[in-house]
Amino acid sequence: MREQLANPDASQPPAPSSTGWRAVFPPWQWLSNYSWGYLPHDAVAGVTLAAYGIPVSLAYASLAGLPPEYGIYCYLVGGLFYAVFGTSRQLAIGPTSAISMLVGVTVAGMAAGDPARWASICALTAVLIAVMCFLAWLLRLSSLVNFISETILLGFKAGAALTIALTQLPKLFGVKGGGEFFFERVEILATQLPHTNITVLAFGAAVIVVLLLGERFLPGKPVALAVVMVSIVIASIASLEPLGFKVVGAIPQGLPAFRVPELRLRDVDGIVPLAFACLLLSYVESVSAARALAQAHQYEIDARQELLALGAANLAAGLFQAYPVAGGLSQSSVNDQAGAKTPLALVFASIAVALCLIFLTGLLANLPTVVLAAIVLVAVKGLVNLTELRHVWRVSRFEFVVSMVAFAAVLLLGILKGVIIAVLVSMVLIIRRAAHPHVAVLGRIPGTRAFSDAERHPENEPVPHTLVLRPEASLLYFNVDHVRARIREECRKFAGPLSRVICDLSAAPAVDIAGARMLAALADELHAAGVQLRLVGALGEARTLLRAEGLDHSVGEIDRQTSVADIVESDHGYETAQREPALLRGDPV
Repeated sequence: MREQLANPDASQPPAPSSTGWRAVFPPWQWLSNYSWGYLPHDAVAGVTLAAYGIPVSLAYASLAGLPPEYGIYCYLVGGLFYAVFGTSRQLAIGPTSAISMLVGVTVAGMAAGDPARWASICALTAVLIAVMCFLAWLLRLSSLVNFISETILLGFKAGAALTIALTQLPKLFGVKGGGEFFFERVEILATQLPHTNITVLAFGAAVIVVLLLGERFLPGKPVALAVVMVSIVIASIASLEPLGFKVVGAIPQGLPAFRVPELRLRDVDGIVPLAFACLLLSYVESVSAARALAQAHQYEIDARQELLALGAANLAAGLFQAYPVAGGLSQSSVNDQAGAKTPLALVFASIAVALCLIFLTGLLANLPTVVLAAIVLVAVKGLVNLTELRHVWRVSRFEFVVSMVAFAAVLLLGILKGVIIAVLVSMVLIIRRAAHPHVAVLGRIPGTRAFSDAERHPENEPVPHTLVLRPEASLLYFNVDHVRARIREECRKFAGPLSRVICDLSAAPAVDIAGARMLAALADELHAAGVQLRLVGALGEARTLLRAEGLDHSVGEIDRQTSVADIVESDHGYETAQREPALLRGDPV
């Protein structure tokens, strides 16, 4: 029974907890509980993932501006090294559309048209991401990902999807394309549309239709691989190149060699911001996908350990001629739907990819590039979540505007600067909320001794001569002025004589010295106006600091037992008699 409670999904291996070096090496945990019955599932999932990943990785490599084999190398080594350190059982590691595009558009300005330098910069970026991941793991910075709001990512992904799609549309229409920025590309594409190659467009449109039908009726199946194979056969038989089709060309046979990037950080200006932006995208995307899969199978991942696993995957990518990798939801869903039980599925996927590199690369030479463009266009449509955008619009217009800021930043400034703008907007949003916390006016819930927000519950009963307030955030140096201003405002708005203000601190997890001194000064101001300030609900450390600042001498005892109802029902406090306090005349407090 205990094992069932710890592992509700009986089809999944149990996840025992470990500490020390064993926690850093998850296979120690799941291999000791591995059942031979999982092996066929992991093997089938691995082969299916390879079948899905090979055509997609070819397409994503073109986004990164690299030869197609570099995308395959990402799948070969990224998943293999993630399996050694990762805590997700179904997460698949490889190139993603957003990171590929980010790398491609950024490295273009660094490489100066030199393919060897381009590849070296991409590899060095992956190694730098690995170093950043390791430092973040050492410093326990995994929680920092929570500072990037989902609203920001919603707008960023939509902008990235349009940017990526625009780079592929020229291939779909059979024109040259061009331009560096989104609207410049739109303008150039519009001028080239009259020269559309109808044959290429029809072929690409047919591929898109087949891929969409495959997503709808054959989810999790390697439809893209089937499309690639059929396209190669057609291109080989019909000789499409004279009709204006471009093909992938020869792909080097064999496995990638171990190679340390020739460049150093000081040799490449701007590589640190690129690596940081890739780290943010890859970690957010990987952890989000891993958590979604873990929730579906009722187990938990270790967000900190995922930093180490992602770092290992990127280090391998950088040392084996690949570029930055991440865990994507689309390939992970394929892995999951194919029946993956453990990270061993990634090992089988790497073996399948390796066999393809050794024996089957010659078959890809005649693959039309329009097929890869179609695969990318179908893949990136999942980045635009119109349903969630409409939901955000209904729930919070402010957050919708924030999402659109990230969306516009990507289109106007590019993906790299768009990532930076998205992070900055996220931080500003956090600071704004923390600096302007809500201060609720409480009323008694009818028939009880409990109090709640009177604005949200108009049926609550006001307390005669008493104003009850609840700051709904920690009282810290950067928000105390706002809280004091709100308390003063509510005092002036109070209907009738006011003799007592009760400040409920139960929703304030922390109070710093500035917060305590603000409350002390407010107590003195209210006292001068004939009004008493009382504090209730202060939590442990906040209570200790308030006492250390001497608040218990000016506002009365500060303990953990006294409630708002206790003070309201007591006889303590100042009686106003027939006089009207200065507060109610609008004088400053």
